[in-house]
Amino acid sequence: MDCLNMRKVEEKMAKKNEECTRDGSIDRKGQPAVRERTGSWFAAILILVNQGLATLAFFGVGVNLVLFLTRVMGQDNAEAANSVSKWTGTVYIFSLLGAFLSDSYWGRYKTCAIFQAIFVVGLVSLSLSSYIFLVKPEGCGNEKTPCGTHSTFATAMFYVSIYLIALGNGGYQPNIASFGADQFDEDHPIEGLGKVSFFSYFYLALNLGSLFSNTIIGYFEDKGMWALGFWASAASALVALILFLVGTPRYRHFVPSGNPLSRFCQVVVASIRKWKVVIPSDGDELFEVDGKENSNNGSRNILHTKGFKFLDRAAVITSKENSNEIVEINNPWRLCTVTQVEEVKCILRLLPIWLCTILYSVVFTQMASLFVEQGAAMKTNISTFHIPPASMSTFDILSVAAFIFIYRRVLDPFVARVKKSNCSRGLTELQRMGVGLVIAILAMVVAGTVEHFRLKYKVTDCMNCEGSSSLSIFWQVPQYVLIGASEVFMYVGQLEFFNGQAPDGLKSFGSALCMTSISLGNYVSSLLVTIVMKISSTDRMPGWIPGNLNKGHLDNFYFLLAVLTSADFVVYLLVANWYKYIKFEGRSEKLEGCQHV
Repeated sequence: MDCLNMRKVEEKMAKKNEECTRDGSIDRKGQPAVRERTGSWFAAILILVNQGLATLAFFGVGVNLVLFLTRVMGQDNAEAANSVSKWTGTVYIFSLLGAFLSDSYWGRYKTCAIFQAIFVVGLVSLSLSSYIFLVKPEGCGNEKTPCGTHSTFATAMFYVSIYLIALGNGGYQPNIASFGADQFDEDHPIEGLGKVSFFSYFYLALNLGSLFSNTIIGYFEDKGMWALGFWASAASALVALILFLVGTPRYRHFVPSGNPLSRFCQVVVASIRKWKVVIPSDGDELFEVDGKENSNNGSRNILHTKGFKFLDRAAVITSKENSNEIVEINNPWRLCTVTQVEEVKCILRLLPIWLCTILYSVVFTQMASLFVEQGAAMKTNISTFHIPPASMSTFDILSVAAFIFIYRRVLDPFVARVKKSNCSRGLTELQRMGVGLVIAILAMVVAGTVEHFRLKYKVTDCMNCEGSSSLSIFWQVPQYVLIGASEVFMYVGQLEFFNGQAPDGLKSFGSALCMTSISLGNYVSSLLVTIVMKISSTDRMPGWIPGNLNKGHLDNFYFLLAVLTSADFVVYLLVANWYKYIKFEGRSEKLEGCQHV
């Protein structure tokens, strides 16, 4: 009996002395997360594999959706392109919904699991409807044999399925990146470096998944084996979900902090109510609660910053609030904490940076549109082998993989040594995003130059655009490589920046900003092409980007994008110089039952 009691005491002491994370994360039981038994690279690798498989599944549908709509659903090119644009835009709109639910109520784990399940249901439904109803008669759906008409029920099943896929993937994507970052304690010297590396590997996993779907699955779908391609996507998504659930005991979590919209409104209302109140010169005189009482997870308060001084009025304690201390302090529509005010300031500071990334996304989207059209108008044959113009994006993916390694292993340590920085990091996230913009400008200049020489070697008697130049399609490789390099600096830096600078209760919203940047880039690109065609079209010239590129000047459009991106870069420099980084108070020194080392 004495031995049993001694063992219980020893187990209790060992548990008490376990090192816990310093960032306030918890395990699945709601207890402080123990470092050795939760999170870190074991959980992160599961999430990275999950991301790669989910991306494979998503692009297994998305990459050839426009062909499915024309060959199987019977839509014309314009209608199909419009349908795909609406579907893609919906994906990114749902990303905001997923981020809101995650940050406010469900938490990232629950949100990821629910939306991944919806994603799988959508893919299975699409696979079944394609196999049973849509790809009929058997063998249709390839380039030469379009399918017949479909019943209203079959068509409705198709649209329900693809929008379930949009809902599932959209709600899942902004949360999985933040959830992966949650597995690393940024206040720990070793895990903090792991968190920085995670975003690079996350983007690499995304690209590797895209590579497989663009090549293997895309090949089968192009040959008319649509049901096989969709079933492969559904299986990939199911395996991704199972792997995600397998890691449940090891994940670290953060408690959602409630509806951010109400917190923002409270700051605005309280500021307006006190518009005549004098703001104290010392920020320490503004109202703030103790870190342990702060409703935001992780016991972190945000330190007061200068700027947007009008909002500071929300945290000024007036004589009336002093006389009715308990009632007024408990009313956030009259008195807000400094942390709450700084949340609003933080979002207001992030928005100009985010706006500057939209034009980069315009450049990025050309890879899936005009780069392909340009490649189709070049020499695409090596002997008897035909190179699909869309497959040139493989060089972009290989470039991403190579430059992630070059940056992490070579460039970043070199810059850190040159800067003689105390920390092990070289370029900041804002500096890397600026480098990404510069490389994007170079990519457009190179693309324009290639197009100039493509026109120089054009075949004058070409009746259609494809194969209308003797210039080899491999001259496009440099522009794809440059776009891939720019992604490593811009999109990876963007993920790190928005995740690191978003307040504790808005991490998923930060990741959603990255997705909406890409979405708006698509819309702005479409608008820009429309405007350019209207302005450049005359009686003698069909515009810069006609159906037959030999009759246009696509090179001028690329050079225009280079000029616009250069102007955007100048604005970005001003905004980045103005930006003030968010600063947090230190974590709570000790959590019950844990020892911080």
